[in-house]
Amino acid sequence: MLEPKAPTPTPGDTYKGWLFKWTNYVKGYQRRWFVLSNGLLSYYRTQAEMGHTCRGTINLATANIAVEDSCNFVISNGGAQTYHLKASSEVERQRWITALELAKAKAVHMHAESDDSGDECPNSPPAAGQGSSGNRNNEVQSTLRTLASKVEDLSTCNDLIAKHGSALQRSLSELEALRLVGDTGDKIRQVTERATLFRITSNAMINACRDFLGLAQGHSKRWQKALQAERDQRVRLEETLEQLAKQHNHLERAFRGATVLPPSLSNPALDSKGSSKGDASDEDDENEFFDAMEDPAGFITVPADPKYHRRSGSNVSGLSSEIGGDDQSLDEQSLASNPESPQPQELEPVRKRRTRIPDKPNYSLNLWSIMKNCIGKELSKIPMPVNFNEPISMLQRLSEDLEYYELLDKAAKCQSSQEQLCYVAAFTISSYSTTAHRTGKPFNPLLGETYEMDRLKEGSYRSICEQVSHHPPAAAHHAISEKGWTLRQEIALASKFRGKYLSIMPQGSIQCIFEKSNNHYSWKKVTITVHNIIVGKLWIDQSGEIDVVNHKTGDRCHLKFSPYSYFSRDVARKVTGVVTDKEGKAHYVLSGTWDEKMEFSRVMQSSKGGEMGSEGKQKTVYQTLKAKELWRKNPLPEGAESMYYFSSLALTLNEPEDGVAPTDSRNRPDQRLMEAGRWDEANAEKQRLEEKQRLVRREREREAAKTANPPEEAAHQDNYKALWFEKIDDPVSGETMHVYKGGYWEAKDQGNWDMCPDIYGSNQEDPLLPPD
Repeated sequence: MLEPKAPTPTPGDTYKGWLFKWTNYVKGYQRRWFVLSNGLLSYYRTQAEMGHTCRGTINLATANIAVEDSCNFVISNGGAQTYHLKASSEVERQRWITALELAKAKAVHMHAESDDSGDECPNSPPAAGQGSSGNRNNEVQSTLRTLASKVEDLSTCNDLIAKHGSALQRSLSELEALRLVGDTGDKIRQVTERATLFRITSNAMINACRDFLGLAQGHSKRWQKALQAERDQRVRLEETLEQLAKQHNHLERAFRGATVLPPSLSNPALDSKGSSKGDASDEDDENEFFDAMEDPAGFITVPADPKYHRRSGSNVSGLSSEIGGDDQSLDEQSLASNPESPQPQELEPVRKRRTRIPDKPNYSLNLWSIMKNCIGKELSKIPMPVNFNEPISMLQRLSEDLEYYELLDKAAKCQSSQEQLCYVAAFTISSYSTTAHRTGKPFNPLLGETYEMDRLKEGSYRSICEQVSHHPPAAAHHAISEKGWTLRQEIALASKFRGKYLSIMPQGSIQCIFEKSNNHYSWKKVTITVHNIIVGKLWIDQSGEIDVVNHKTGDRCHLKFSPYSYFSRDVARKVTGVVTDKEGKAHYVLSGTWDEKMEFSRVMQSSKGGEMGSEGKQKTVYQTLKAKELWRKNPLPEGAESMYYFSSLALTLNEPEDGVAPTDSRNRPDQRLMEAGRWDEANAEKQRLEEKQRLVRREREREAAKTANPPEEAAHQDNYKALWFEKIDDPVSGETMHVYKGGYWEAKDQGNWDMCPDIYGSNQEDPLLPPD
């Protein structure tokens, strides 16, 4: 996983960053926030926990630091505590090792000073070969001994002042108590002597303080210069180590590439000519996600031969001359070459969208309170409490797939169908990014429920969803953009409980049509797995393989979502893909993670390597140009952990709007009550709506039974038809699905919703208003 470049650690600085920590054989490596400060290495689950909850701390003064491989290392303090850690790259691991070694050395030194202060042998000569370093140490030791003697003088003077001061106080007290005139002279002489001793001691104390202050001031600047020199030297050493780590990476990549390239590409003359430019192009690639990646999908990518970077007009491997001699972004070049591409315009939003919702209440889930309300009821009538939900419906979750609609806008401008397919594939992957932290279940839509998202003035698109079936539950979605693309999907969910986890298999397909090129793409969704259903913290993973197919050209992008495994050393949530034409020839390679970012690389040549895959087949080796970023996840808004981990778009989905249909999810009362934090009322309202839906369904079944022939065949027949969608057989993909038949936006313009059913019942008070 690509992390932002951390600053070079310096002695005494606090060093922070993300590392993967081994937890157990169930969860494997988990991402944790580590903080190195004052010789202590602490970790937290998130950065937000730093202020209140530390998950563990290890003292580096007694710890052992061991490097296992390119990214893994272990910190142990003798058996009581052991941290198995993994960095995102070898360079990042080296930064952490450097910071840890510096912190450990400093902690050991401070520990030795506190335990053995004053026990050094001042007269021992420096070891041979120490040179100027030994002289500097002797000078420091001599200065420290001088200051220590001055401190001892101050301590002695302090004791004498206390002693003589007490004696002077006693003499003064005795002088006040005198009554006989004959003793007055003796007492006055005693007082005078003791006052003189006190004055002498005080003067000695003042002189000792003056000497100590003079010495401290005299050596302060010299020590600061020496400290700065040491710090600069350490920084230079760390930079040198970092450069060595880079060179090691580059040499390893070059070695791997040399072992798998065909003989025709191993010409020493070409290597000697292109080595300088090839190395320079890799200089800034220390944090690239995959430079020479070994992938479960059955292929390996290596940097392309430098000659491909120099030849701008080459048509190697059937590629056009779109790729110039420089490394400019592929998408920028292809979009710039399109004369008909409209110039970007700054769109003014029609309204200021909200950026917060009420914080999630901290309600504990009492299973008995649920079970006692279910005694004597049919299983199908047991309501699930909103404690398991998030305050949006499944229709709104489908609309949330459009968070990264800009990818389809870019795809609509592409001249190359293979490059367009890369953006469509990235859009497919981006729809899973919202599930990384969202373990709440969306509300099941009521039959006939709708949701509109009109963003014409903000994003040049608008979409409409409708719940078109109740058994099985299925939702249809249609979105159209002024930038020349249309998205439609019909999704039904099937689930299986497998003991420790729940598998959710989305049924149905998604289609995207581009108006200008008439390219028609279709794909399906991968399996969603919810772990720790019974015990532990819920977490979600995506796994499986999908094909994004262009039905017009035959181009195909095969994507593999690698399931999380605690035995794997790969990055978690990994996605890889290859874009091929109808002959099966590779044009692009995609790599990244579904919760952070995706990159793509242009394939210049492919060959069979000597390494065997998991099925005993030789892996394909792709020579690629430098990877370019295709998509990156937007950061979550501030305070997202208290707002169901909603993204910026999700926070606006349930915002009330005027003019929407009465069946819109924004008008659903139980959902709005939950968002307002009134969960008890939301549970009661949810139960009322579900019971109302059952009554309406039974009434439809009775009506269907009256008209059926024979009646027993229609005992459970439901003759419901969707209002805004109709079921057709798609001639391009050959699939049966609900597609938008029109009329919704026209009805909204006219303000006429007479055709909409009353699915929410009687008028409800605004749930966002405080209760009476």
